[in-house]
Amino acid sequence: MNSYVIYMVPALGILGLVVMAIKSAWVSKQDAGDEKMQELAGYIADGAMAFLKAEWKVLSIFVLFTAVLLAYSGTIHTVNGKEIHSSWIISIAFIIGAVFSATAGYIGMKVATKANVRTTQAARTSLKQALKVSFTGGTVMGLGVAGLAVLGLGGLFIAFLAIFAGLGANTVKTAIEVLTGFSLGAESIALFARVGGGIYTKAADVGADLVGKVEAGIPEDDVRNPATIADNVGDNVGDVAGMGADLFGSYVATILATMVLGQEITLKDNFGGMSPILLPMVICGLGIVFSIIGCALVRIKDETSSVQSALNIGNWSSMLLTVIASFFVVMWMLPEGQIALRTTSFNKWGVFYAIVVGTIVGAIMSFVTEYYTAMGKKPVNSIIQQSSTGHATNIIAGLSVGMKSTVIPILTLAGGIIASYYFAGLYGVAIAAAGMMATTAMQLAIDAFGPIADNAGGIAEMSQLPPEVRERTDNLDAVGNTTAATGKGFAIASAALTSLALFAAFVGIAGISAIDIYKAPVLAGLFVGGMIPFIFSALCIQAVGKAAMDMVNEVRRQFREIPGIMEYKAKPEYDKCVAISTKASLREMMMPGAIALITPVLVGFTMGPEVLGGLLAGVTVSGVLMGIFQSNAGGAWDNAKKSFEKGVEINGEMVYKGSEPHKASVTGDTVGDPFKDTSGPSMNILIKLMSIVSLVIAPYIVGIGSR
Repeated sequence: MNSYVIYMVPALGILGLVVMAIKSAWVSKQDAGDEKMQELAGYIADGAMAFLKAEWKVLSIFVLFTAVLLAYSGTIHTVNGKEIHSSWIISIAFIIGAVFSATAGYIGMKVATKANVRTTQAARTSLKQALKVSFTGGTVMGLGVAGLAVLGLGGLFIAFLAIFAGLGANTVKTAIEVLTGFSLGAESIALFARVGGGIYTKAADVGADLVGKVEAGIPEDDVRNPATIADNVGDNVGDVAGMGADLFGSYVATILATMVLGQEITLKDNFGGMSPILLPMVICGLGIVFSIIGCALVRIKDETSSVQSALNIGNWSSMLLTVIASFFVVMWMLPEGQIALRTTSFNKWGVFYAIVVGTIVGAIMSFVTEYYTAMGKKPVNSIIQQSSTGHATNIIAGLSVGMKSTVIPILTLAGGIIASYYFAGLYGVAIAAAGMMATTAMQLAIDAFGPIADNAGGIAEMSQLPPEVRERTDNLDAVGNTTAATGKGFAIASAALTSLALFAAFVGIAGISAIDIYKAPVLAGLFVGGMIPFIFSALCIQAVGKAAMDMVNEVRRQFREIPGIMEYKAKPEYDKCVAISTKASLREMMMPGAIALITPVLVGFTMGPEVLGGLLAGVTVSGVLMGIFQSNAGGAWDNAKKSFEKGVEINGEMVYKGSEPHKASVTGDTVGDPFKDTSGPSMNILIKLMSIVSLVIAPYIVGIGSR
């Protein structure tokens, strides 16, 4: 066996973390601007850390409680006549997954709160330098997430193999089953981080928009706006820390799903029969290397260069290099001849074609999302035009754009599932998702630079810097809005493929051969599953609405009771608004999280695995549709609003910021905020987390409900 390959995986993860540390040090060395800029950045950093510490206190209780339950679950594996109590190992894996997920979010947030003010200072000199600083900050986030994921999975797999060494042929299978604890920990923290961070950021954003922009007639980032610090803090805790934990969980779940299916394949190769298991880890590890190369290619020449084109060059280069490398890796690792998995057989060429399919699906999802959310495109322009007749028509236009945006992505996903299954069966579906997620470091770097640029613009506004500084940061921010939307489309696509692979693994472990929707309980489970993304979204949006009401009332109170705010003679009480968002997010994130974690357990232990399978099918289909709809509608509303800041033509006349159509667009953006940053992106975690919980409990529910 070529044993060195298994050690190459964590080594590639360490490489990503080393480059991350170098990039982070470079960001820290950049000029942080004048005293006022540093003071404002300090408020943002302190608020973000205060929230993260408060969130960690709550989540640490959850993690310890769940770990104890897992430890006493009594999981027993029989290997060569010996009973192995692996529940305590699953418990440890769960804790490590949770810690790594939280760390991924912390790394991103820490560098983002440093990069924001340094991007503002860089924007005083050139757009080129501002992009370099903000994107390097995003690169730290991307490499941190991917590096921790590959190091965690590869390192733990080696450790678990060592623990179970000498106990027989099921050693690999047992090690992979224990790894589900790592994924469960990662996804659990991701859900709470994404939902909690989303509630925080949107409560502050809505309050800043409604009172600052609409009522007081000042920019949301104006230093006189009491909610502006909370708003900028929210960009970090929601769009950076939440996003990091989110994609960390997605990355881990995708690789794990492929490993679970890979261990069902029996073949003779040069890797002790483990090539289908090692393949996704190796490809994702190499994806880190090519993401580093892609990040190095992101640069512009001058003020007239396209930032979006620069990002695209880096993105497509990393994806192309990963596909090329995947060809050689697949040909090297997999043996000649037919490979069998359950009722299908395929060869190594089919596996490579499946990886290509996954990459193409990811690319199409990005293209389509960009089309529906980018400035200057027909969907956003339709919202702009309908803003001329009021707030209601703006809302109608945004909802329509969001709903229409589901068609091509769903057809693409359907085609991708069919094609990848045709080429390599269920393993093909899983490896397609792994191929799509291989360049997660690059995707996240592109995604995370947006909130950094948004913060940089806020600091420029609050510091009352020259207009050209804000123009440069707005240029970056507008592109960041589009890349954030495409990142969410990418994440939901990978979640759909990953959930299908996890679903296939669940069916195998739960001992069911098919899910018969002619059975009334199964059909009922399907309907209940379809409902869950709706109630989950409703709770998230409701939480934002309630917290936003508190924020609006607080901002109005300060304008009313603190004389001199509007004349710059008095400083607003920023900490009061930060406290409102913090308390609301921690209070309101519990119920949506409980739904995702408890529902599969209740259904599985009362109705059995077949009904639970129906539930998962309903959740997956409904969740993917809701995720695409909400994320794209919110992104389109946001860029429609931003278009007015540059000036748009409506009925032959130029219309600008402060006009009635602009106010209508602010309302649309306010409605879209919880769509695109709270409930929408949480859908991909919801469907994966429910699948992973089902996978963990599958051995305990075999035979329940069968007749």
